[in-house]
Amino acid sequence: MFDLLVIGGLGVDIRTQVPVLPLPAADSVAVPPIDLRIGNTGAGVALAAHALGLRVALVDVLGADPAGDVVRAALARTSVHTVLAEAPAGTRRSVNLVDPAGRRMSLYDPRPWQGPPPFPPEALTALVRDARHVHVSIMDWARDGLPVLRAGLAEGVGLSTDLHDWDGENPYHRPFADAADLVFVSGVRLGDHAGKLAAELAPRTVLVTGGEAGATLHTPDAPPVPVPATTPPGPVVDTNGAGDAFAAGVIAARLRGAALPDAAGYAARVAAAACTQDGMEYPPGLLPRD
Repeated sequence: MFDLLVIGGLGVDIRTQVPVLPLPAADSVAVPPIDLRIGNTGAGVALAAHALGLRVALVDVLGADPAGDVVRAALARTSVHTVLAEAPAGTRRSVNLVDPAGRRMSLYDPRPWQGPPPFPPEALTALVRDARHVHVSIMDWARDGLPVLRAGLAEGVGLSTDLHDWDGENPYHRPFADAADLVFVSGVRLGDHAGKLAAELAPRTVLVTGGEAGATLHTPDAPPVPVPATTPPGPVVDTNGAGDAFAAGVIAARLRGAALPDAAGYAARVAAAACTQDGMEYPPGLLPRD
């Protein structure tokens, strides 16, 4: 039995520290050493949940390439259980430009999946049946598997998704929202329409995130609840993965019996601590478990 099953979202991040965002036009800019590391949203949720003490399984496609080797090596340093299929197009990649304040701009290369589904329905159903919670990243192959994932949930098991910077209109994201019980979405493109979107998604629980501005919890039977951001316990190094850590914090707290407002407040502390870490491989004790 796993506490959390993460579907999709593996890749590598090429993190580059830059003096300012946006970068001025120039032929070249000298930066500190550039490293490849495990990244992307599914890895962020899985590694944060693992650091919070959850038993985690992760299912995705991964390239047989050097970038994939980086991901495999990082996961081998944890107890995260992986079920991987080979991605012919290679491993997903992101280039993250991070300024001195920890703000970032991400350039995302999704390496779209092509061909038949990478996992047979019976395999996905068996994994879902062995999980206390399922979190689905908005990957292309996972979108087609949503009916199987939803149908495989045992009674009382929830399904969550992170729609990232959805504008509320792009039809690609809608099936993920419709399949979920718990929806995370950034407010960056929603603006004043966040409340309207949350109402449209009822009876789902919706958490609209706003980085250092905090988050807003929308439930179908109560007014919106503001979730203040937490001051990081140290210097901000990298905000990449903070939203994934927030999602992992909510899931972990809910699995341990916390009410939704308390879970969201705890998750804000987890996200703040994650911002003090360079990358998503969190050392023991960095993310608060209480």
